[in-house]
Amino acid sequence: EQRLRLLELAGSVEEDYVWIARCFEATRQRCCRLEQDGQRAREQLARVEAERAALEVKLKHARNQVEVEMKKRHRAEAELEKQERKLQLVLELLMSEPWGNQALSREQCSVLSTLAGQRLGAALTPVRRSSAVDESCQSLLSHLDISYDRTEDDV
Repeated sequence: EQRLRLLELAGSVEEDYVWIARCFEATRQRCCRLEQDGQRAREQLARVEAERAALEVKLKHARNQVEVEMKKRHRAEAELEKQERKLQLVLELLMSEPWGNQALSREQCSVLSTLAGQRLGAALTPVRRSSAVDESCQSLLSHLDISYDRTEDDV
C-alpha cells in the first residue's frame, strides 16, 4: 500500500514537472516575443526621432527665410514710403506753381489735381499688402511662439 502511494505520488510529481516545464517554455516564448516587440519599438522610435530632427532643421531654415523676407519687405516698404513722399512733394510743387499748370496739359492737370485731392498713399494702397495679414503671419511664424520644450513635454 505504501509502495502504491509512492508510485502514485511519483507519477503525480512527474506530471507536475512536465506542467512546470510547459509553463516555463510558454513564458520563455512570451519573453522572446516581448523582446522582439521592444526591439521594433526602439527602431521605430529612432526613425521618428530622426524624422523629428530633420523637421526641426527644416523649421529653423523656414524661420530664417521668413525673417529674411520680412526684413526685405520692411526695407521695400520704407523705400516705397520714401518715394511716395518725394512724389507727393513734386505733386504739391507742380500744383502750387503757376508755371507748373501752364506746362502741363489739361488731362495731366486733371490727374494731378485728383491725386492732390487724395492722399497719395491711399491711391497706392491696393498694391500693398494688408498690415493685418502681415501681423497675423508674423505672429504665426514667430520663433518666439513655438517652443520645442512644450512639444517634448507632450511626447
